[in-house]
Amino acid sequence: MLTVQIDEAEVREEIRRRVAEKLKEADTELVFWDAKELMRRTCMSWNFIQQQFFFDPRFPKFKIGNKWYFPARETREFLLRWLKEQRRS
Repeated sequence: MLTVQIDEAEVREEIRRRVAEKLKEADTELVFWDAKELMRRTCMSWNFIQQQFFFDPRFPKFKIGNKWYFPARETREFLLRWLKEQRRS
């Protein structure tokens, strides 16, 4: 027979540390991406992005001056939908 003893206070502290870490990660998430961040996040070149989905009217984008900006959450959601659609093509 095997008996395991767990220090409940230590388990609570570990859970607290992990939750705090995840909250900190969520807090540092970018609000928007620029073209360089979009290319980094997708591992795609700018030309490939333009050929594949940039001109899709559903793709969220804003041009301010000479620079493009993409709302992070909406862009991520679009990219996941777009990727799933590619399986059907």
